[in-house]
Amino acid sequence: METFDTIVIGAGISGLTAAHRLTRLFRSVTVLDAGTAAGGVIGTRRRDGFLFEAGPNSTLDTTPLINALLDELGIANERMDASAVAATRYVVRGGKLIALPGSPGAFLSTRAFTLAAKLRLFGEPFIARTPAGVDESIAAFVRRRLGNEFLDYAIDPFVAGIYAGDPERISVAAAFPRLLALEQAHGSLIRGQIAGARARRKNKEVAKNVAGSFSFRGGMQTLTDALAKAMPSLEQGAVVHRVAREADGTFTVEGVRAGVPTTWRARSVVVAAPAFAAAAMVEALAPDAAKALAAIEYSPIAIAANAYRRSDVAHSLAGFGFLVPKREHRFLLGCLFSSSMFEGRAPEGSVLLTTFAGGRRNPDVAASSEADIAAAVREELAERLGARGAPLWQEVVRWQRAIPQYDIGHLDRLRRIEAAESAVPGLWFCANYRSGVAVGDRIKAGQAMAEQVDAFVGA
Repeated sequence: METFDTIVIGAGISGLTAAHRLTRLFRSVTVLDAGTAAGGVIGTRRRDGFLFEAGPNSTLDTTPLINALLDELGIANERMDASAVAATRYVVRGGKLIALPGSPGAFLSTRAFTLAAKLRLFGEPFIARTPAGVDESIAAFVRRRLGNEFLDYAIDPFVAGIYAGDPERISVAAAFPRLLALEQAHGSLIRGQIAGARARRKNKEVAKNVAGSFSFRGGMQTLTDALAKAMPSLEQGAVVHRVAREADGTFTVEGVRAGVPTTWRARSVVVAAPAFAAAAMVEALAPDAAKALAAIEYSPIAIAANAYRRSDVAHSLAGFGFLVPKREHRFLLGCLFSSSMFEGRAPEGSVLLTTFAGGRRNPDVAASSEADIAAAVREELAERLGARGAPLWQEVVRWQRAIPQYDIGHLDRLRRIEAAESAVPGLWFCANYRSGVAVGDRIKAGQAMAEQVDAFVGA
């Protein structure tokens, strides 16, 4: 039986990035994945000249590591930056789409926030820091520092857009550590933002709130397809049941491939599967970590792609899309103006809209029938955007467990997972329940994980 330097379990963006970096470091690696196609939740689809995403629609250019990876894969020329109009983002307030301010001047005149909410910001530098050791929700944090209105019409839809989560349950320390760090270091988010901008200029990283969005001419799957193609060994349909560590320190991974019981052997293992799947794999080897992994909840999401004739949509669609605050009591979490964001998403004279529903706000949506979801989305788009008549076509994708929730107590769960990595040398965990859920976060985390594994294998 061949013994690899590393076995990576899971061919999502985290596992593929870690495996690619390890191969660049001249380590022998195999990737095991239970699915029939690499990429995890990333998947691009085509229909009648339209191109739409069944998962992430774009990512943010936050770190130089991203472009370096694209160069290594030979797909840098496939990168496509979002159009200039995508800089405009809308929030629903009172049933109407209102453009969010993109500058201090625009903030003063915006109708997205009342005068009272704007004046409330002047008191932010005088609010006390979060007490040490308190695991505060992002809702409590923002309510205390910025007030209820900013929570309702800025942070709540923002959290729904990233995590499809509930800001009353999401931990600010786990999900937005830089925000908390700014407060702790400077006593104020405003003062901290100014200082943070200086620090980012030095390390060439970009804040997510100002970073540009990009995708690829052939959609987001271009990235995961290129990573999969670069793998010297990638086994699809390999269902892992158990990870064990032998007396000599090597690992065996037991599972089934094409219906046949199979065992793989390696000096180290990177578990890059979702938390609920990873828990079962390591239950015998790292029982406390398995319990921590099993406790991580995932939000369900339904994604609907709607194709319309341009003449059938009244709104200009000049923007990135819109988010819907919980306070508006609507069916949707938000909508992306996909054909406005990127060229080539829709034929001439047509538009593509990608909408999201469900999440923690309405978890039963993803379990509804596709027909019911499609009908509710059409109704919402008619009200919000003036989309008249039936769409050219509509497709619905449902993810019952889409995005891990960085809830209160998440940092403690991560500490238990880290303790397992220390107690079982050579066992590693790398997935989007750790270090951020965005594609850019996963690229950065996957490469950092590979460096740690390489040092271990080399030692």
